[in-house]
Amino acid sequence: MTEPGEAEAAAESETPAAAGNGAGTGAAGTGAAARRARKQVLLRLDPAVHDAVAAWAAAELRSTNAQIEFLLRRALGEAGRLPLSARPIPRRGRPPRDTSPEDPPAPS
Repeated sequence: MTEPGEAEAAAESETPAAAGNGAGTGAAGTGAAARRARKQVLLRLDPAVHDAVAAWAAAELRSTNAQIEFLLRRALGEAGRLPLSARPIPRRGRPPRDTSPEDPPAPS
């Protein structure tokens, strides 16, 4: 039989957030990959603000999460507070088309 609190501690140590972002105390949390993992943040927003950001994101073909990160980075950059060590936002979706064809089409 487990002691009270042991089951909760075991469940917390198996969560993706604890395993992937360096929050755990094991060896996985000490490597370079753990330091570079993207952070997960619980953000509480007024529903009207969330709806406005979600609509803006949809208009720009972004997820709400990507739109919030875009806006935060832009605000940090404008304030001169964006760290030089901040990596660029990963590009998602289909890769760009190759504009230089290897063999031009033959005239017909």
